[in-house]
Order: sequence, then structure tokens, then C-alpha cells
Amino acid sequence: MGKTVFVFSGQGAQVPGMGKSLYENSSAAKAVFDMAESIRPGTIKQCFEGTKEELSVTINTQPCVFAVDLAAAAAVAEKGIVPDYAAGFSLGEIAALAFSGMLTYEQAFRLVCKRAEFMDEAANTEKGAMAAVMKLTPEKVEEICSRFEKAYPVNYNSPAQTVVAAAEDEIDPLCEAVKAEKGKAVKLAVSGAFHSPFMSSASDRLAEYLKDVEYGEAKIPVYSNVTAQPYEGDYRQLTAAQVKSPVRWQTTIENLVKEGADRFIEVGIGKTLTGLIKKINADVTAINIQDKEGLDTL
Repeated sequence: MGKTVFVFSGQGAQVPGMGKSLYENSSAAKAVFDMAESIRPGTIKQCFEGTKEELSVTINTQPCVFAVDLAAAAAVAEKGIVPDYAAGFSLGEIAALAFSGMLTYEQAFRLVCKRAEFMDEAANTEKGAMAAVMKLTPEKVEEICSRFEKAYPVNYNSPAQTVVAAAEDEIDPLCEAVKAEKGKAVKLAVSGAFHSPFMSSASDRLAEYLKDVEYGEAKIPVYSNVTAQPYEGDYRQLTAAQVKSPVRWQTTIENLVKEGADRFIEVGIGKTLTGLIKKINADVTAINIQDKEGLDTL
């Protein structure tokens, strides 16, 4: 029998009204939102009533997406579905750590609020931009980035999609270089160059904050974006390094499949991870759960 993985959505999936259906139809989801609200008043209103612009501000995006991710996972678990593994894309990894028991829900939410603050300040100090590159192999994208002084592959999403980060004055020339190689480049509406050296100061500050955070033992293995393997060794170092390191999503999914995973449930907003997983391996089942309708058909 195959194994089940919960995969947690990342920043960029946010939409107005997210999580409201979960809040109204799952006591476990409601408890997650109430926890977030007690620590950061206004979180529930931002999720349910916030505008697209408000939700796109990093210090709002991360706490809100985290709350919806964890609420969705709690609602699915409430239905009696227990995963064998967990993994999260970027921000989603913190929700995975909370769901696994490595961090309490409160610890993880406070961590996300600090993470958002540190990444936002780094983005305002070290100006950068991001673009999604399609139709080229990761190796070709790496080669193109090597032609520029400050350009980096940062999200290895699937065999034909790699996201890059670059200095503001290099992103347009990089996109032109991609087109010259018969690829497609789409600039992303993000506030910073995440998962790159542009986030080094955020990573350092996160490492300092994490010195006072105690991790517990995982109830289920959580795969790290940095290593594409289960968390082991220095948990704090992995969590801090994640914000300045590439997200190795394709390798993570491939490694999970090798471990027998054939059912992936995306918990949180949107179907981005579901789509990527199907591009990585067309033989596995991948679905997303983000509202009552999803819970009912699960």
C-alpha cells in the first residue's frame, strides 16, 4: 500500500477570503485560526476580508497563509487522514514543522511572524526581483544565471520550471537571455529575491531568534527544502538557512516517491503544488484541500 504526504502551500498562493470555509466547517481549523488571532490580532479579518493588495504584503502574507495551511491540515486530520510524511514549499515548511509536532502551533506562528518581518526588511535593503523560467532544464537555467553577477536559481519546481532571483538591474537582461535560449521567462509580482543570498541578513536574524526556540521530536518525517531529505541534525540551522537557500522541490517529491509515497494532499490555498507534483510524476495522485468542498469530496 502506498503512502500519503501532506504538502503545505507557500507564499504567492494567497487570495481574498481564504480559509473562511474551513473556519466555518471544521472545529480543528477554527482552533488554528483562533490561536493565530490570539497572538496576532487581525489575522482572521485579513484572511477573510483582506484585499489582494493587503494580502500581498509579506508581513501579512506569511502569517495568513501559514494559518490557512495549518487549518487545512488540521481539518483533514480531523477527518481521520494521517499522513506518513510532510513537506512544505518555502513558508509551507514552517506549517509542516508545526503539524509534525517539531514545533508547537504557537511557536511556529510566532516564528512565521518574525520570518516575515526579517524577510521584508531584507527585501527593502537588498533590492532584487524574481522570474519563473519555463521550457528549459534546471541545468540550462543554472548556466544562464552564471553569466550574471547576482542571479541565482532559487526554486527547482519541476523538470521544466525553475524560478530565478536576480538584482533589479539584471532581471530584464536575464529574461532576454532565457528567450534567446528558446525558453520563456515571466517576472513575478513579489517584494524581494527570496531563497537567495539577498536574504542572508534575514537568515542570520532568524538563526539568532531560533536560539531560544526548542524543537520537539517529529511525529512524521518533514522533508527540508534545503536538503530534499527529512529534517535531521541541527534543526535550527536548517530552518534559518531555508530563507536564503534554493527550494529543491522536484528532488523532494522524487525522494518521497522513492519512499513509497503515491498520494499527495496539498493543504492550503490553491493548486500550485498539486500541478507541480503531477508534472514531476504523472503516476501519483495529487489533490488540494482548501475549503469545505474539498473536505467533502476527500
